Amino acid sequence: MKKTSFWFFGLLSLFLYISISNGCASFISPFNQTAYEYATSLKVEALALMDKATEPYTNHQKEINEFMMEVEKAYEYAKGRPKNEISAQQWEKLKDPDKNLLGGFMKRWMEKETMNKTFIQGAKGIVSDAFDTIIGLESGKIKPSEAR
Repeated sequence: MKKTSFWFFGLLSLFLYISISNGCASFISPFNQTAYEYATSLKVEALALMDKATEPYTNHQKEINEFMMEVEKAYEYAKGRPKNEISAQQWEKLKDPDKNLLGGFMKRWMEKETMNKTFIQGAKGIVSDAFDTIIGLESGKIKPSEAR
């Protein structure tokens, strides 16, 4: 092996070691308790609210609007955190009325006025999984106490 190759690979190895040992945390935001609590509590509220879709949308319109405002706050919180683009994108997909997640469910409930239990149960599974993705993203982040 030539000396230049040896030095190149040595420097590359050193760079990678420093990058990894300083934590890939520099590429993603650290764990945030508030973000975690938003996701877990809103998941529970979302699933409970979705169960009410067998009743007319208009009976729950105020509750739905208040709930979706809380989802919007969680999205804005995620979006405002540095190095948190992936979580913010997940919140954006979750609330989008043109997607088949929470926002789409609420839009469909408004348009149909009521939904059947079978559809609701299927939609709850998909929405629950979407929240679990957000929760997993947050809980998998390095906690400040774990950082070097």
